[in-house]
Amino acid sequence: MSELVLASASPARLGVLRSAGLDPKVIVSGVDEDAITADSPAALCLALAEAKAAAVSGTLSDGVVIGCDSMLELDGVAYGKPSSPEEAVRRWRSMRGRSGRLLTGHCVVDVTGGRAVSDVASTVVRFGTPTDDEIDAYVATEEPLRVAGAFTLDGYGGWFVERIEGDHGNVLGISLPLLRRLFADLGMVSVTRLWR
Repeated sequence: MSELVLASASPARLGVLRSAGLDPKVIVSGVDEDAITADSPAALCLALAEAKAAAVSGTLSDGVVIGCDSMLELDGVAYGKPSSPEEAVRRWRSMRGRSGRLLTGHCVVDVTGGRAVSDVASTVVRFGTPTDDEIDAYVATEEPLRVAGAFTLDGYGGWFVERIEGDHGNVLGISLPLLRRLFADLGMVSVTRLWR
């Protein structure tokens, strides 16, 4: 297979792929996320994933590009990375004790074949009830400022997630089962042949 490229700066996405036997090259897309709009949170994260994959694939003559974008949907509203510590605190106070959907848009582009496939993975996240002091301490780590939805599952935020329903990898930023299906939709070789 030609070179595999991840169009994302997310260390969590890269870590999931590496742990699963792949070793993609990372090329950050530089897409202006604020310039893209859509009618729903699912449509928005899909449009962003497609834009990122297209931006990177447009710079290549060969290869397979994976573009992703994640956000938390709560009460029908899409939440990406908080813009400030104050916003992260407000968001956590509104999320505690509630459930939201972590959505990740996935787009895979076969640059050589000129084809692309995309879809959205959804995982329900049930948040715990951290105290105001715990929220302040969590935001002080700056972790929630770097991630969609202002939380992680595999970092400090994991202390405040009570349960998930669905693919845990999706909460980390990339769904391996969905990615495997998208590879198959493009007619790529079995994922086991991609393992390093």
